[in-house]
Amino acid sequence: MSKRRAIAFVLPQFHPIPENDAWWGKGFTEWTNVTKARPLFDGHYQPQLPADLGFYDLRLPEAREAQANLAKAYDIYGFCYYHYWFNGKRLLHRPLDAMLELGRPDMPFMYCWANENWTRRWDGQEQDILMEQTYSKEDDKAHIRWLCENVFNDKRYITVKGAPVFMIYRHSLFPDIKETLALWRTIAVEEYGFPGLYLCMTESFNTHDDPTAYGFDAAVEFSAHAILSYDCAPKHKRSFFKKEKHQLSFKDFEKGVQVSLARQQPEYPFFRSVTPAWDNTPRKGIHGTVAVGSSPELYKKWLEEAIRKSVVYSEDENFIFINAMNEWAEGNHLEPCRKYGLSYLEATKSVLENYT
Repeated sequence: MSKRRAIAFVLPQFHPIPENDAWWGKGFTEWTNVTKARPLFDGHYQPQLPADLGFYDLRLPEAREAQANLAKAYDIYGFCYYHYWFNGKRLLHRPLDAMLELGRPDMPFMYCWANENWTRRWDGQEQDILMEQTYSKEDDKAHIRWLCENVFNDKRYITVKGAPVFMIYRHSLFPDIKETLALWRTIAVEEYGFPGLYLCMTESFNTHDDPTAYGFDAAVEFSAHAILSYDCAPKHKRSFFKKEKHQLSFKDFEKGVQVSLARQQPEYPFFRSVTPAWDNTPRKGIHGTVAVGSSPELYKKWLEEAIRKSVVYSEDENFIFINAMNEWAEGNHLEPCRKYGLSYLEATKSVLENYT
């Protein structure tokens, strides 16, 4: 058994920003959605409320320290922070900027550029755009220079053979992703002296493209989408809908796990991922999606099998991703809630201890 570095995705939207104040109401954070959630059918676990860490504000260094300390206590190696860049304008960056400035918490990290539109539907599609994502060669240059000068040079930043690891959420949205990646590498090496960049693409929306065909080094399974592959008809009474015409989508969590584990390791570098659970009704209400059948026990089995089936490509290329640490409004979190407590974190540690 070989060592694995478990990387948990972290959402920074747990503090107010002026843009969200304007779009969603004064003081809006992810907790706004979490606390307004209600059960929509018999047996529906909502609202999912935080336990040990409480309703934290990520502007506070104490909150960031507590989050990192909790993760490290259960063998999470590092965080993958979502990074929001819109043609030079950044959003939700205050906790990350403070983390960089203070050099705390002492937690390895990497960035994933969530490069899609912000819309009122929370899905990055074209309807009712709040903040549009645009691309240009000049923006490519500005973006990579900003990252090299402000982020990649941090001693905590995760690297592969000295090359900073940077992830793209939706590579298909770029007009010419190969050109962008080549430009980034040239600037990182020639202007900033990095030995290179280790560039990953997520398999968002279940795309299984060969990353090397686009100039990426590796692909990362986006397990939160993988578990949404199979519809199911749960045995719940949908009595809470009353007269409203619901559009809830029910997915079979266990079948999604089986599909993920049945996948053969591809020829190209590929890092597997697991997801604790899924329920985005806090964001989407009666138009949301609920993955039925998740549990700490099934998550533990998934993580164990995902690691067993994964490949360690080198001493540094040994990642397993967990999606996510704190996607509370999608019912997708390792952080303790009032129902399951530390169960998901305990399951994580019990598996990772056998692979370190």
